[in-house]
Amino acid sequence: MSDQISSRLPLKSISEIESLVNEGYYLCAISDFVREAERDKLEEIKEIRLREVSLNDAKEEIYRYLLQNPDSYPYEIANESWLELSLVHEALIELRKDGKAEDVE
Repeated sequence: MSDQISSRLPLKSISEIESLVNEGYYLCAISDFVREAERDKLEEIKEIRLREVSLNDAKEEIYRYLLQNPDSYPYEIANESWLELSLVHEALIELRKDGKAEDVE
């Protein structure tokens, strides 16, 4: 589902974006640039807003995640759960010791 919004941009910005579109950096319209910029910005903010949870809470959450997504890589778990990658690695080590997780090949 999506919704349409409008926004005012400085003419200089519009001109620069149009140049990028004309040069082939974006498929066919300014909207392609805006969509990519939106995705990039949200991903950047997501990295800043990682959740802080205890190791035990992370283990429980990751275990439940792995039940639904058994072939997941640590970075996928971290991205989906908004947890620090180092915490995910630490939790996975303990889950492997407990026999609740396996290495993904």
